[in-house]
Amino acid sequence: MTLQYWYMLPVAIVIATTAMASGVGGATFFAPLFILALRLPPEVAVGTALITEVFGFASGLYAYARQRLIDYRLGMALLIVTIPMALLGTLLAGLIEPDILKVILGVGLFAVAASFLRTPEQKDVIRFDEAIQQEYGGEKAKTCLVTAGGEKICYTVCNRTEGRLIAGVGALFVGMISTGLGELNGYFLLQRCRVPARVSVATSVFLVAFTALSASTGHFIHFINTGTYVLNTVLSICIFTVPGVIIGGQLGWRVASRVPQRTLERALGILFIMVAGLTLAEVIL
Repeated sequence: MTLQYWYMLPVAIVIATTAMASGVGGATFFAPLFILALRLPPEVAVGTALITEVFGFASGLYAYARQRLIDYRLGMALLIVTIPMALLGTLLAGLIEPDILKVILGVGLFAVAASFLRTPEQKDVIRFDEAIQQEYGGEKAKTCLVTAGGEKICYTVCNRTEGRLIAGVGALFVGMISTGLGELNGYFLLQRCRVPARVSVATSVFLVAFTALSASTGHFIHFINTGTYVLNTVLSICIFTVPGVIIGGQLGWRVASRVPQRTLERALGILFIMVAGLTLAEVIL
């Protein structure tokens, strides 16, 4: 290992702070950064980004677990699909030509940007929550959670088969390009699965964290088999990005409380469009 990537510590703090404040996975930022700035091969960039993201998500997962907002039964039902699909994605990432993988990443970033620009307004989220309580809550509810604050949240999970399909596709892209699952979950859990907003976010963090862990493990095993040079490069980056995302994970909620969520999401949507364009331009030019 070397200390040549020391500057990734402050960069990782900024990225993790932004990621935690916006709810997007840190790997969505790190993967294109590693490709465009550090000139890493796409597969190495994706694997390193996922390894870093796992530590960042651990902080958020712990917070949601303490609040008792995670629907573990729903999360486990989806993990049965997402973990093998994520591992399949890591396998495909090693077989796909680097330029093709960059194209897939660029298209994926455009999709992430679109999801940010089309995020429902807060008033629409409140309307969804109210509709869920009227149609699927109360005595008809099949799932009830009691939060750490004593609040009881009841609902009925709908469209389970559709949810597994959507989560499986998202997990496949997580393994290949490090992003996709969290963004697809945001749509499915609230609008299609009819899970209340706070439970949707917490359960999505749980799902993405363990799916990313399985994908990053697959990539790490591949790095070990590839040779010492690749492994040393990955570790040299991670010794700075991992503490950076742990620190940033604790700062994210402060930013989220001071910056309007809609403003942050629109700014990130524009940023991801620019990054996607640069990623695709590198292949074309």
